[in-house]
Amino acid sequence: MTEMTTSGTDLNRLRELNSLSVVRALRGNPPSTVTELAARTGLSRPSTDVMAQGLVADGWATVVEPSGNSTVGRPARRYRFRADAGHVLGVDVGGHKILAIISDLDGTVVHSTRRAVTLDADPTTRLAAMDAVIANCLRGAGMVPDDIWAVTVGVTGPVDTTGRTTLFTPLPGWTSVNPAKHLGARFAAPIVVENDCKLAAAAERWQGVAQDADDIVYLLAGMRTGAGLIIDGTLRRGYGGAAGEIGALRAVRWLDAPSHLQNCPGVPDSVDADNAAAWVFAAAREGDRHARTAVRRYVRDLAVGAAALVLTLDPQIVVVGGGYSRSADILLDPLGRELERLCLRVPEIRASTLGDESVALGALRLALDEVDSRLFGTGLSAPLAPRRQ
Repeated sequence: MTEMTTSGTDLNRLRELNSLSVVRALRGNPPSTVTELAARTGLSRPSTDVMAQGLVADGWATVVEPSGNSTVGRPARRYRFRADAGHVLGVDVGGHKILAIISDLDGTVVHSTRRAVTLDADPTTRLAAMDAVIANCLRGAGMVPDDIWAVTVGVTGPVDTTGRTTLFTPLPGWTSVNPAKHLGARFAAPIVVENDCKLAAAAERWQGVAQDADDIVYLLAGMRTGAGLIIDGTLRRGYGGAAGEIGALRAVRWLDAPSHLQNCPGVPDSVDADNAAAWVFAAAREGDRHARTAVRRYVRDLAVGAAALVLTLDPQIVVVGGGYSRSADILLDPLGRELERLCLRVPEIRASTLGDESVALGALRLALDEVDSRLFGTGLSAPLAPRRQ
């Protein structure tokens, strides 16, 4: 019989994998005993105990002291994942604002900063504003760039494999910008650039109204119309990053849909284009005939593209987000009726509750996924101890 030998490298790798198993068992759970961790990981209790103590020494876990209320026996020691061991950054570079949010490794927001920008800002101005927002957000959180473990930036327009919006973007000159390269001069962490609608869809499944669904169509309803798709629980980008860009087909009528609201008869001259839709929705609630007609025509155009996506993907839920989602009481019922007219099966339609933070929150989600993939993946070595504060 041949005797099996195990090298030191194999043993080290086994310890790394066991440590990663305990980290995963700790994350997203309340403080846990060794017995509970052993049950989740399938490791023996003695091995789990050793791994847990090692994670504490390396800074990945902390010991939660017992409350002291127990009068019978010695309370079991409990371990908690150190979510503040690292942080991620999500940035929304939009047409009218730039928003940056920092969270810990459990997705708890630590600090956020925003700044208004104009739609016609040139790339230099917009990049400078982005840099300032990020710097202020880091400063407000008491951090430096090296404290960030992953960065995701949301931008308007389909994003190719290089992280650029070379196909289309309404932001002037932005097709020439490489956000990842620009931020790479400051951050050593991985930097991902993604389309804003796709990030908003990810946010809805993570923290929004679609947490119970794996098949989702997210509709951006605002001064711009777009879509993000999640199928089988996976955010779909498409081969060139243009999945969901059905509005590029002029027959869908998404490009001109908001004009029904902006050009509604009766909108006062004192109301600018940015606020015309809000005025129309308010007037429609009051029964104004012209406003109701404008809303009906807008919904009819929105429904054409939505129906194409619904018929193609058969989602469980359609989420209506963007600025117009604040008027869901006016939009959702007529949108549902239009989809009933056009589709074989009408999914449930829900209004987003994440407001204008949805893109930045989706960016956080992708940044956390990047950390999970690179740091806690089984194909990599055990993570280095986090930097001590």
